[in-house]
Amino acid sequence: MSDSWLTVAGRRVRYRVDGAGPPVVLLHGIGRSLEDWAEQHDLLRDRFRVHSLDLPGYGRSAPLPVPHTLPALADAVARFCDEVGITGPAHLAGNSLGGAVAMQLAVRDPARVASLVLVNSAGFGREVALALRILAIRPLGWMLLRPSRLAARRVTRSLFHDPTHVTEARVAHALALAREPHAARVMRETLRSLGGVRGVHPQWRTALLDAVAALPVPVLVTWGDRDLILPVTHLAAARARLPHARTHLFRGCGHLPQVECAEEFSRIVTDLWATPD
Repeated sequence: MSDSWLTVAGRRVRYRVDGAGPPVVLLHGIGRSLEDWAEQHDLLRDRFRVHSLDLPGYGRSAPLPVPHTLPALADAVARFCDEVGITGPAHLAGNSLGGAVAMQLAVRDPARVASLVLVNSAGFGREVALALRILAIRPLGWMLLRPSRLAARRVTRSLFHDPTHVTEARVAHALALAREPHAARVMRETLRSLGGVRGVHPQWRTALLDAVAALPVPVLVTWGDRDLILPVTHLAAARARLPHARTHLFRGCGHLPQVECAEEFSRIVTDLWATPD
């Protein structure tokens, strides 16, 4: 599996594509990249056409010419789908910020979406890791966003319950992402649009979840029970706000179940996509 590149609205986008079958689009979280879906490419490509991409301004993709808000990111994903030839409904899976982007896209253009898989997704509660709340504050956020190996290790460690996943390669990759010239600005823009020092703003969450609840598409919400970024209590909120959704709790798992519980994750999503409600 190697990187591919395309130009979307004059902006370079890095993506990966594997396999054949119904289209799947995988969206990563804030400050992250398509590498968070590498395991799922390997596990899903025998049955699906699997796409992952670096969201605008994240990973190796160029930033947008406008602020990196949820609607702007969702619009960019829609344009990406057009460029790679996804003409019919696709299965969308999003982790953390990527889950909120997937929901926004589904509400904006339901015809594009065959199902939603929301993985430790933003949008289900006010609570979020203190570090992310502080990053939205000036000038303290600027200071914390300065790249360093120590910071990269701390961030990587916070994503996993099992420390064996905190490899030197993952730490080096996190540091490389943080050193991208636009990385701090893009992350700060996204965070400020979603929340502040008191946590995630309720206004956009309430409106978005009301709209998702009305969509006639299958929804699966999953969580890791040891998530240090978005607490597992948000899964109960998801059950209340999206009563038609399937849910699954990964035991002994942190913020990235698609990595830490990769085989279990692939079985669950394959079951959803093979037999939608």
